[in-house]
Amino acid sequence: MARNSNVGGWRGGEPATLASVARHSGVSPQTVSNALNSPDLLAPETLRRVRRSIEELDYRPHRAARSLRTKSSRLIGFEVQLSAYGVFGPVAEHFLHAVSESAINAGYGILLFTESTSGNGELDRYAELSRERFVDAFILTNTCRGDHRPKLLRKRGTPFVTFGRWSARDQDDWVDVDGAHGTAAAVDHLVTLGHRRIAFLGWPRGSGVGDDREQGWRDAMRRHQLPVRGMRVSSEDDVDAAREAAGGLFPGAVTAVVAASDTLAFGCYQAVQDSGLVPGRDVAVIGFDNSPAAELVSPNLSSLHQPLREAGHACVQLLTARIEERQRDPEHILLTPELIVRESAANTAES
Repeated sequence: MARNSNVGGWRGGEPATLASVARHSGVSPQTVSNALNSPDLLAPETLRRVRRSIEELDYRPHRAARSLRTKSSRLIGFEVQLSAYGVFGPVAEHFLHAVSESAINAGYGILLFTESTSGNGELDRYAELSRERFVDAFILTNTCRGDHRPKLLRKRGTPFVTFGRWSARDQDDWVDVDGAHGTAAAVDHLVTLGHRRIAFLGWPRGSGVGDDREQGWRDAMRRHQLPVRGMRVSSEDDVDAAREAAGGLFPGAVTAVVAASDTLAFGCYQAVQDSGLVPGRDVAVIGFDNSPAAELVSPNLSSLHQPLREAGHACVQLLTARIEERQRDPEHILLTPELIVRESAANTAES
């Protein structure tokens, strides 16, 4: 009966402790500690008995005490940034939810932070969190060419994984979405509908993510022996700016547009309408990100869906493996986006 009185981790209103787990399982406190931190030191039967007591008592090791003992915070740093090209925006929640879910399953928490408002801003915050051991590692998002964060963390010996490969080196772990594959699939789909004059509405060159998506469009157009000269326009990731940039394409010979983001695609919708044409009927449009608004506009926007949940899980998987084994070979995971066809790119092109 004494054993059952502790079920749920309580005896007289007190939470279970390492000492109470030791008494419950008939071992020393050090044996319980070994079961939690060095299970390979225990005989299989002893380990099973201790783990059974931990489960029955619902024992939870004190995070602060464990951090002092192991010099590990069991936290992963994640910077919350404003929307940037091709990574975060209305679809960010799927990635962050997957990261949080996977981290919890691996025994870690997520520390959200923003850049410092003084000194070197962003880099100062990363240096502080790493130096003071507030976090064990980082997941880097919104990566781009010239990003200084990876260099800082490499110098400090702090584990990290990047979502995006544009700032990574061969020795870094990274997860990315194959944007070129996505835009090429968009062109292939439009060609099957009979389109031959397919423009690309992208971001200013140099973003990495945007350049990758443009390259997929170019490769597919050349594979189908279709013209690309004069068929590319660029804009900041803003609806009004995209509307102005795409305005020069219509009216004209262009019958379809592949956009580097849904935001650009919405601007393209307005440019098409400004010229007296109808999106989806006169001009096919395909976006990228499959944002929630894609199903709300009229016509519904065809778009490339990024597997952000899979990306979030993969980032945590690579990062926790790196924390446990610093010298392991780097891993690179490139995920394939899926073309979601809706009304904006469902009709056969008119000859």
